[in-house]
Amino acid sequence: MAEQIQLIDTSKCTGCRGCQVACKQWNQLSARQTTNKGSYQNPPDLQENTWTLVRFREVSEQDGRVKWTFRKDGCLHCTDATCVKVCPAGARFRLSNGAIGTDNEKCVGCQACVASCPFEKSRYSEAANKAYKCNLCADRVQDGLLPACVKACPTGALKFGERGEMLKLAYARVKELGGDASVYGDKFFGGTHLIFVLEEKVNLYDALPAKPKVASSVLFWKDLLQPFGLWEAGAGVVVSFLSRSRIHRTG
Repeated sequence: MAEQIQLIDTSKCTGCRGCQVACKQWNQLSARQTTNKGSYQNPPDLQENTWTLVRFREVSEQDGRVKWTFRKDGCLHCTDATCVKVCPAGARFRLSNGAIGTDNEKCVGCQACVASCPFEKSRYSEAANKAYKCNLCADRVQDGLLPACVKACPTGALKFGERGEMLKLAYARVKELGGDASVYGDKFFGGTHLIFVLEEKVNLYDALPAKPKVASSVLFWKDLLQPFGLWEAGAGVVVSFLSRSRIHRTG
């Protein structure tokens, strides 16, 4: 199968959440009661049962007006995927179209993928002791169908197709928009399989790092332990230690 990517044009997103609902329905993901935190964004973040989320952000302009930025969020499916590298059980793997799939039966709940993702997209479920994320609707795509989120988008903000064609569309759209518009994703980790056309500067979109970095500490322990066959047994302990250290440093 040819390499395929999803193109997300933020300039066309109206925040309707059609993609978010479609993802829930197709993947049979349960809902969870939430509390209003002063934002129309709901739920507040990605969850083990929410793989696609539309992020809302209010941006104050110089003339005193408020402008919204909307952005579909989820796994970016890196070509050089850290989650695939660090998974000790082979639960994360590359699909034939380039996206990153998850075999939940193999997941051992070590959270190495959660700790190492440069975009912080994997979510861990304590109840299931497994980590979950979007798989770019692999079951639909292999049958020649569009991902559920793309199918549901009413404005054409989401497109899906061969990598070269989508990148051509992305850069043409950026040229058309002008100003601060840019393409995000194609230069990171060998190129992601979710590519964004950002209408505004990247810092005006929540949970989208300008310079994403791999958690080098996790890779260090993997490279140290794997040659001795200890990575699978020790991954959970290492990630737990690193997580506690991170909390201690930032707390």
